[in-house]
Amino acid sequence: MITSPFLGELIGTMVLILLGNGVVANVLLSKTKGNNGGLIAITAGWGFAVTMGIFIAQKFGSPAAHLNPAVTIAMAVKDNNFSNVLPFISAQLLGAILGATLVWLHHLPHWGATNDQSLKLAAFSTSPAIPNAPANLISEIIGTLVLVIGVIALYAEAGSGMAPLLVGVLVWSIGLSLGGTTGYAINPARDLGPRIAHAILPIAGKGGSEWGYAWVPVVGPIVAALIAGAILNGFGF
Repeated sequence: MITSPFLGELIGTMVLILLGNGVVANVLLSKTKGNNGGLIAITAGWGFAVTMGIFIAQKFGSPAAHLNPAVTIAMAVKDNNFSNVLPFISAQLLGAILGATLVWLHHLPHWGATNDQSLKLAAFSTSPAIPNAPANLISEIIGTLVLVIGVIALYAEAGSGMAPLLVGVLVWSIGLSLGGTTGYAINPARDLGPRIAHAILPIAGKGGSEWGYAWVPVVGPIVAALIAGAILNGFGF
């Protein structure tokens, strides 16, 4: 079996997006059996998606299983080692595009059955409940700080066996507690990759991809990653 950190990050992120954006599509698109399942279903689905993505990334050769440029950047700053940044982020972005494409294929008849263009976009990328760029940016920074520092703490305390399960619980918690403002991207690849897929795929009746907002779920998590990495480095973690 061919394995590598690049392949692990790619496939793990693909699974993360397939299951994570998949639950959003299942809840929001018309005529699915999960239609109107609500926030609890979405946040739980995303938590489980993270856990499965981590386990699969590790199986395919990425023990680190970052699946998130924010985690990759934070770890690089913490360890003062940037050798993984470009290959990991490239793999994560490509995996996110592929995962979003699979979500589109899986729900193929439901795009045309759904009239609301904003719901179709929501099955790919995030948007704010109240558009306010500074406030939305702060939300993404806070959520990503909790994620990154929480991930480091969980792996340090729980070890590699239990940590993936607990990281899923952490993401579930972030979604329930902090996700109502921006949809808690907390991962640049999770938002940007599917947004690119939304822009290029022949989705029935789709609208625009809201590129005017797209910088927030990219910049916010990266700022948080730089802050988290500096904090962790400063405290010697």
